[in-house]
Order: sequence, then C-alpha cells, then structure tokens
Amino acid sequence: MARNGKEGNDVAADKMDIDLSTLLDNDREQQVEFTGEVDGDEYEFAVQYAVLEALSGDAPEDDAIDMFNRFSDTIAEAGLVALARNSDQALIVISENDLE
Repeated sequence: MARNGKEGNDVAADKMDIDLSTLLDNDREQQVEFTGEVDGDEYEFAVQYAVLEALSGDAPEDDAIDMFNRFSDTIAEAGLVALARNSDQALIVISENDLE
C-alpha cells in the first residue's frame, strides 16, 4: 500500500497550480494557454473562450486574461477533468464539457 494512502495512478489529482507567468491570450485560436502543475508534473493547457464566456456571461474581447484570472479556481478544477480525459495530449484543451 502506498504511504500517502493513494494506490498507484487510480486516484485522480485533486489540485492544479497554474503558473500565471505563462498565460497567453491566443485570440487566433480563441483560447488562453497556460502551464499547470499537477502532482509535480507540468502540463500545457488551453481554456477555450467559450468556457470564459460560460463562466462570465460575456464573450472575451480584449479581456480574456482578466476573465481567466477571475475564474482561475474554476478553470483549474475543469483542467483536472480535462487532464483525466486527455493526459497524453501535448496541449490539453479545457472545454465547456469539463465544467462541473
């Protein structure tokens, strides 16, 4: 049995640390890209503008990074859902389906 009470990789990660210095507003792809650390491993994420709109009620214009910062806790939780679904992708895209 594992010392921390977790058995292998069967337990989903419960926390993501977002590196705010990596935030990039990719308006061409309609997403905000960032690096997140989960269980000591770094992953590249992108949250779609549609997610920001669903959270805020407004479509991002020139304020996608501000919106991201306002909802970063919710985005981190959705990122864990997306990671569990697509951990082998180079860029893990967070969509509206990942919101709880």
